[in-house]
Amino acid sequence: MPIGRLHVLTDFVFQQRRSHAEIAALAIAGGADTIQFRQKTGAVRDRYVEAVRAAAVCRADGVPLIVDDHLDLALAVGAAGVHLGQLDLPVEAARRVLGDAVIGATVTTTAQARDAEAAGASYLGFGPVFPTQSKRNPASVKGLDGLAAVCAAVAIPVIAIAGITPERVAPVIEAGAHGVAVMTAVTTAADPQAAAAAFRHALADALR
Repeated sequence: MPIGRLHVLTDFVFQQRRSHAEIAALAIAGGADTIQFRQKTGAVRDRYVEAVRAAAVCRADGVPLIVDDHLDLALAVGAAGVHLGQLDLPVEAARRVLGDAVIGATVTTTAQARDAEAAGASYLGFGPVFPTQSKRNPASVKGLDGLAAVCAAVAIPVIAIAGITPERVAPVIEAGAHGVAVMTAVTTAADPQAAAAAFRHALADALR
């Protein structure tokens, strides 16, 4: 499966106005080609119910759903794959379970990037490229130079994350990134569809 260029992460922490499914629908309407279901808290049953609804939206629109962190949830809702952090299930273990499904891996160094690629990751989520308020204890900011180094070190797509704005899309792509992942820039926007569209347009311009 081709790796999308605009990953929008759903969220019910920084905003509670819209459900995961509603965010997914608006983001897709704005041009998101990948939705990442992200819910780190709450009961397993509640996460499952929300993920089922988000998966239905993605399936209807032909857009892949990636579940962050939770391999069991990804399997249960028939997601296209899973995105794993450094403290989640190892990529090689997930690959044994998921076969050819999409597996993303969060990395913050070139060594981690090479290891994740060797373990079978489909793509890498690299960051924080810029400062972010979306994580309680984020890793140190890596900047465009750090992004460029990782992009040069691996052959699989690299998705830049953290602090990405439409204005920062062009330099991120110039550094070698395949695409970008965003969360609050879309989920907390007054008009999430328009916010996603701004990223889509910025990507189109950068890739032209």
